[in-house]
Amino acid sequence: MAKDKKSFVLRMSSETMATIEKWAADEFRSVNGQIEYLITDALRKAGRLKKSENDGE
Repeated sequence: MAKDKKSFVLRMSSETMATIEKWAADEFRSVNGQIEYLITDALRKAGRLKKSENDGE
């Protein structure tokens, strides 16, 4: 069963975007996938995700 996802607008500098695009390409991810990965990783490291939410990766 697919998880529900919400979309939103994210503004960032062109330099930051270019860096994320390169990083995503280096790891064979889309830019959206890379940003989602980074946010999820930060939430996990901060202890903000419930155990069931950690199992998604």
